[in-house]
Amino acid sequence: MAASGTAHPGQHFLNKEESFMYDREVRYRMEDTMNAARIEYTEKGVMNLASRRCDIIRISQSSAVLAILTQYNLPKQFYLDIPDARITKVGCILMKVYPNNTIEVRFLRLLTEKEMNKIFVYSTHPSHRNRVLDIRA
Repeated sequence: MAASGTAHPGQHFLNKEESFMYDREVRYRMEDTMNAARIEYTEKGVMNLASRRCDIIRISQSSAVLAILTQYNLPKQFYLDIPDARITKVGCILMKVYPNNTIEVRFLRLLTEKEMNKIFVYSTHPSHRNRVLDIRA
């Protein structure tokens, strides 16, 4: 007989808490887009920033899928700049690297509706062709 104080294997209380936390996290819907962007990061802890070009092919307020032109070693954390929409220094964490030169990143802050609208206005994707920029907002 098991003592009343022992837990079943895999039944640790933190497992339940962590699962609850991530299940409650809001998931934002990814939308197709096509925007030029730039990945900026420090190389080997040196102060100068390295910059690489990429394209945003899917985006939500909390994450994005980026297409990179060639394979190179990316750090776990970096900045994303979207020059057309004038959005700079969005902190990112590398979540997943896919074999077809695409990566999935998570933003360290949520993009606002205004920023999302600017991204879609400057997108070359056909589904955003009729978007216009609201200059009053």
